[in-house]
This record gives sequence, structure tokens and C-alpha cells, in this order.
Amino acid sequence: MKKRPLTPARHLVLFLHFSIFLVLSGAVLGHAQTGAATGNGVATPAKPLPPGMKPPTVRYEDIAAQAGLTGVNVSGAEKNKQYIVETTGNGVAIFDYDNDGLPDILFVNGDRFQQGGAAPTPLLYHNLGGLKFEDVTRKAGLTHTGWGQGVCAGDIDNHGYVDIFITQWGQNVLYRNQGNGTFRDETQARGLSSPQTRWSTGCAFLDFNRDGFLDLVVAHYIEFDPARTPHPGERSQCEWKGLPVICGPRGLPGETISLYQNDGHGHFTDVSGLMHITTPKDYYCFTPLVADFDNDGWPDIYIACDSTASLYFHNLGSGKGFEEMGVLAGVAYNEDGREQAGMGVAAADFSHDGRLDIFKTNFADDTHTLYRNQGENNFTDATIDSGLAVNTRYLGWGTAALDIDNDGWKDLILANGHVYPEVDTGHTGEKFKQGRLLYWNRGDRQFFDLSPQAGSGITDAHSSRGLAVGDLDNDGNDEIVIVNMGEAPSLLKNLAPQTGHSILIRALTSTNRDAIGARITVTAGGQKQIDEIRSGGSYISQNDFRLHFGLGKAVSANLSVRWLDGKTENFSEVAAGQFVTIEEGKGIVRKQTFTSGKP
Repeated sequence: MKKRPLTPARHLVLFLHFSIFLVLSGAVLGHAQTGAATGNGVATPAKPLPPGMKPPTVRYEDIAAQAGLTGVNVSGAEKNKQYIVETTGNGVAIFDYDNDGLPDILFVNGDRFQQGGAAPTPLLYHNLGGLKFEDVTRKAGLTHTGWGQGVCAGDIDNHGYVDIFITQWGQNVLYRNQGNGTFRDETQARGLSSPQTRWSTGCAFLDFNRDGFLDLVVAHYIEFDPARTPHPGERSQCEWKGLPVICGPRGLPGETISLYQNDGHGHFTDVSGLMHITTPKDYYCFTPLVADFDNDGWPDIYIACDSTASLYFHNLGSGKGFEEMGVLAGVAYNEDGREQAGMGVAAADFSHDGRLDIFKTNFADDTHTLYRNQGENNFTDATIDSGLAVNTRYLGWGTAALDIDNDGWKDLILANGHVYPEVDTGHTGEKFKQGRLLYWNRGDRQFFDLSPQAGSGITDAHSSRGLAVGDLDNDGNDEIVIVNMGEAPSLLKNLAPQTGHSILIRALTSTNRDAIGARITVTAGGQKQIDEIRSGGSYISQNDFRLHFGLGKAVSANLSVRWLDGKTENFSEVAAGQFVTIEEGKGIVRKQTFTSGKP
């Protein structure tokens, strides 16, 4: 590993990392609460577009109601929230549970402390085609209740159907897909039950030792007991800008990470300590992001953490475990050496240099963060340089890299929403419900804030949490699904005419069936793009396994798949405008022309 030079700023960062435990245990307890902004809170004015450069025309509209996505999210009380678990919200997953070629949608639901009303369950919507969905929750057997949080998907025993894992405050739930449209709770049988109540948040399936079977990483947030948690305003750390608000995470006990290894038959064993994943319980962990960040062929794990340093676990390869090196890699803090309140994360090669960068959403009064990957586990904070420091009034959650105009450059979507309903009447100048943010990648290492002109689906205000993207109607353009706290979800469709070509790629293997961890390289029009198939990410959510690539004016592309075992297969001059399925060792086994995509 290439060591970073110990500049004065780096000395500061190392000092902060060394002292983080002292800070958390003492002085910091008087600061603000949930996701308290710990960055510099300074916005940088937007840079004008260069002469002759015009942003694309996009018009995102929310078509959730006409699509049949009407289930209301439950996240505790609507107004007078008493505990932090009522504020963190829920994730969403896009995955094809019945293998009909149309991605389905699962929304995780929370619960409420108040008595009365039916206990909420997850909501599973079957894709009927043409952007129409049917609620099949009960039919599919997803009937568990409790304080759901996040979700991730993966085929745990390579039986040909995608299984789902739902995290909770309480007991997590593994639903094994029965292959007949139903799921069965096999949490205990698969070794994933917990001996005590625990608050788990994000999760991701990955094959960390490349044995062909999916393992599981789970993030945990705080040790939470309502009986021992103060109520709003009872202590100094239960106030925010003079308002009495819910307590936490600061002032409450922190947590750590768990890693479960698959024995090859879909049974899991906790190997957190053995693989050096367990940390001291001093972190407030939200979302794992899995990717091969150093291009060595082994999946690494980045964890977005709230109000503490974020974590970066470098995979040492060959089943040797991981090395936590967030500080040395430059992704634990922002460029000022400050911890931030990280929520959601996305990975993409935003500058076409062959390396996956990291984008992280943070609390209000702070900028979101772009870590530019320099190679060899070395990142730099490029937030200001890239034009992404123009907004500080939004509290960010779910996020994804997607190509909104099919020009071959990944753009960014962010879901926002405050944690305190009290801000609406507290004269803080902030709102509980907030619009989304949409950043257009200019292709010159700069982003442009397209939000004000991107349609009502972007500008309308909600208190949103989880977000996932996927081509729900197989028309060559990704849709965006967002969880709205206390409301029905949003389904955003870009109704503006598209001029660029695209290609949609699904990869399959005989082991690790959905090829989670495989890297796909697409070369078209003189541009090379990379992406990886991953489980988890965004904010405790799950994107479609199929990878979407914009090709601009190119009508064909050369494809390369690096499978998880390191072998590579290449395919020349594959036509644009189609959904392509590639199976390891068998080549392209299916081609499907895109639909018209009109809702």
C-alpha cells in the first residue's frame, strides 16, 4: 500500500482519529443531536457553466400513485417523536423476486410506540409491466412486524432466486425466496438470529473470500433502550438550535459492525472478530458500501457513520480478513479533518479514470462529500473542487449514481428530509420536508446543480429516507424510488425526451448467482466506463442488480466482465438499445430490445 505523505493536515487527521474515543466519551456530549452537523457548514457559490455548455433537459415527475405504489410509510409519531428510532426511517429494495425480467419493489416499514392501528409490515409490490404494480405482501408471506430499518438482497444458497435480509431494531429477518412467489423466515435456521435485541441499520451481501457464496455485512447504530433514554429537552444534548428534540445518537452508547460468513449451504457464522471487522463500540454506523476500491480484485467495505469517523475496511485477500484504514485512506473525515454525520453512500467512476469514487450524504449545515479515488487506497476530498459544495441547507439520506441523460457520465440524485418535525415551527429557517437534489456530471470533473429545473419530482418537498434506482420498465432509463416518511413513496420517471443511447446489463454465474462483486467495463465512443454489481448501499437500501450504462451517440459498445474469480470475458460491438444477459462461461445468453417506456 502506498503511504500518504504526513502533511500538517494529515497530522491533524491522525490526531483526531487517535482522540476520537476521548471526544465521544466526554466533551462532545453537549453538542447537538441526531446527525449533528460536524463539518464546516460553509457552502461554496455555484460556478457558471462554460460558454457553449448546456445542461440536459430533464423532467422528473412522481408517478407513484398511478403506478399503484400507495402504501404509507410508518416511522413512529408524525409530530411529537420521542425517540431516535422514530427519525431514521427506512430503506427500499429493487430486485426481481420471481425472475420474470421486471424488477419488483420492497419497502421496509417502521413501527410506532403509540397504541392502536394495525402493526405495519414490509410492503412488496410485484411489477406487472408498463410501470404498474400490485401489492403482494401477504400473498408473498412478508408478514413480520417490528421496527424495520434497511434491506439488502442476494441469493444465499445459489438456488436461483433472490433472498432478502431486513434489518431491525430488535431481531433482523432473513426471508428465503421459495421460488413460487413466496418467502419464508429462515433467520434462526440460517444462523442469523441475535441473542439480544440490537439496532441494525444497513446491510450488504458480498463474497469477501471469493468462494462463490455470499457472505453478509451488517452495520449497527446505537445500543438503544427506550427505558434508559431521556425524552426531548430533558438534557442539554436533547436540544437543537434551542428546540427540545429527541436524544441521540450522541450521548447514547455506540455500536460496531458484524460480518457473517456463508458455509456454502446458506448457513452463516459470525466471523467479525476473526476477520477484523469488529471495532470498539464507539461508532454510529448506517450504510455499508461494498466495492473493489483499490482494483486488486477483492471487495472492500466503506461504512458511512453518523457523527463519528466513517470506516473503510480494506480486504487483505485470500480470506485473510480486513484492515480498517479510513484515516490513512482519507475517507474518515472531510478535508478539514472534521467528522461528519454520514447517512447514505454511492460509488461510481465519476471521472472515467478507472477507479471508483465515494459520494456520501451528510446532515444539514454541512456539505455532502465526494472522495476522489487516487488509487492504492488513497482518496482526496474533492467536494469543493467538483462543485458539490453549493448546498448546505439539506439533510441528505439516500443517494445513487445514475446517468440521467445517457451521455456516459454518472450523475447524482439525493433524497433529503429533516429529522426534527419541530423545525417547521421553531423559527430555524429549515423545513422537515425538503426537495431532492440532482447534480449533472459535466464530464470535466465538475457537477452542476440541476435541481431547480428538473421537474416537480425533484422540487416537491418530502421528508425522505431510502432511495433505490433501477430500470423498472426496461426502456433503457433508470427510474428512482424513494421512501417518504409518513407518506406514500415516490416513483420518479424522467418524462423529457432522451437523445442518448444506452445498454442494460445483467450478469449471472453458477456460483454467487447474481454475480455480486463482478466488474463490468463498457467502452463506447472513445469512453471507458466501469461499474460493479453490488448489494446494499444508498441509505440502507438496494438498487437493481442490472447495470445501466449511457452510451451517448454510440450505437454499440465493447463489453468486458471481470468475474469474481478474476477471469475476464470480452464481447465486441454489442448493439445499444437493449437489455443484455451475460452468463459466465456461456457468453451473451439473451438480448431484449428496450420498450417504449411511456407510463
